Amino acid sequence: MEKSPVDEHYQAAWDELTGPEGPFAWSVQEVRGVPTRVYDQAPPNMALVWAASIAYAENEYLIYGEERMTYGQAHTQVDALASYLTSVGVGHGDRVALSMRNYPEWTLAYWATLKIGAAVVGMNAWWTGAEMEFGLADSTPKALIVDEERLKRVEPELEGLRKNSSLHVIGVRVQGELPEDSIHWEDAIEKASELPSAPEIDISPEDDVCIFYTSGTTGRPKGAALTHRGAVSNLLNLGFWNAMTVTAGMKAVAAGETPAGADKQAGESNPGSVLAVPLFHVTGCNCCLHPVTAQGGRLILMYRWDAGVALELIEKERPSTFTGVPTMARELINHPDFEARDTSSLSHLGGGGAAVQPDLVHKIEKKIDGRPSTGYGLTEVNGVIAMNSAHFFTAKPESTGPVVPILESRIVSEDGEDQEAGQLGELWVRGGNVFRGYLNRPEANEEILTDGWFHTGDIGYLDDDGFLFLVDRAKDMVLRGGENVYSAEVEAAIYEHPSVAEAAVFAVPDERLGEAVGVAIVKLPGAQLTAEELQNHVRTLIASFKVPEHIWFSEEPLPRNANGKFLKRELRETLIDTPTE
Repeated sequence: MEKSPVDEHYQAAWDELTGPEGPFAWSVQEVRGVPTRVYDQAPPNMALVWAASIAYAENEYLIYGEERMTYGQAHTQVDALASYLTSVGVGHGDRVALSMRNYPEWTLAYWATLKIGAAVVGMNAWWTGAEMEFGLADSTPKALIVDEERLKRVEPELEGLRKNSSLHVIGVRVQGELPEDSIHWEDAIEKASELPSAPEIDISPEDDVCIFYTSGTTGRPKGAALTHRGAVSNLLNLGFWNAMTVTAGMKAVAAGETPAGADKQAGESNPGSVLAVPLFHVTGCNCCLHPVTAQGGRLILMYRWDAGVALELIEKERPSTFTGVPTMARELINHPDFEARDTSSLSHLGGGGAAVQPDLVHKIEKKIDGRPSTGYGLTEVNGVIAMNSAHFFTAKPESTGPVVPILESRIVSEDGEDQEAGQLGELWVRGGNVFRGYLNRPEANEEILTDGWFHTGDIGYLDDDGFLFLVDRAKDMVLRGGENVYSAEVEAAIYEHPSVAEAAVFAVPDERLGEAVGVAIVKLPGAQLTAEELQNHVRTLIASFKVPEHIWFSEEPLPRNANGKFLKRELRETLIDTPTE
């Protein structure tokens, strides 16, 4: 395998940064009863990260269309909302649900919730009313901060939700009247001027910071409970990797070498990032909002993804980074307006949510005066497990990079044995940024956590340099444009149609999205059902991005193994080149 031009400096840089005197020194502490790596210099909670950002009071913070807000203005609104939430009974250990597009109010509500020691419930903005009802019932927040589109979806369910517990609603950018016991955002902020300041809260590293929902393998989403320790650890992991690439590059230059990309690593005094992915995912929240805020940078929010609009924003706002899934990066560089737009400010084009294909790495290098990057991670680890960028990425574009120092890693075979370098197995990780478990799911937690080791469900290997290579997913999942779609959830919706006898959902390769949702269907004898009818049925039950795009009807029973499970790989290989309905 090709070696990176700074390989001989890699370990020296790593040791310098993580050594006893280094900024990313770590030690082992007992957390939730298991030995856990934690950064020695980590702040105890994310609320302190927000509080420290007042040092950037004059800097621009949030940019949304023609709307612009400085850090000072943001702090004023965050303080006001914190006071208001306190006045309606939200306090330390409670939860506040956020359900909206990437509006500035999402970030303000996020920091206000953290400030009072409550946890944010990040609700998927694509959820249907039924899915929203489930998320709210499962997480039991005391307040819901919601925009007009999502309020209309969930409003019919509010009366039922409020029978079991109080749920105060704050409407964001809602025209007209609100449901009972609700208030417009602007009115809540104004009312706070008459209220006392929110009390100072002692927030523990093990307090929940956020509940992010992942698509469910059993037909229902699961709420991953993320702690302040986990979020802070992820923030420092991101900082470590940036420092790692710079330090290794500087060591190479000092030795008379010129590694590719070494001249593209200097940071900006006021960095900015175009955020094209939703804030209700760890990519948008933990891996973009957090580091941008910690650096006093600008967050440039997009209403919806459009490559042409993104190019206009890059030219106008001059951001240093673009955060999106690989599909978006590919659409950016392939857009007919790309050459006509000034993208010279970009020093970093990458993101997460899916693997960056090797060809895209080299195309990005040729297209922008910056560096391609990728990050591999999961909701359950608060963000990243491994990162790869700059000279390391161009040398090993198939790799997601080395596992971050705060995480121990194992490659485990099906019989539970640890594998050596180059051998395949499931990746397990343990450390400060691993979540505490799924909300209300003890059986799932027992299955996925073993003595603090999180079973990622991803199959791969580590090379001799410690770089991680992923080759498959053990989880029955479709990764569609950065969104996880679990087959069982889609199958559960399909099976509610009275004409369906058998259904097997699997991933279909898609040039634009990476993967699309496909399904093989066997109808009940004598039943009539078209692909369009099935799609319309499923669309009423689950979010539109989960609706199968490729549908095959079979006259024969679907192939199964000895345990009665569908042979999905065989199905996919058999059907993929045949016409769909």
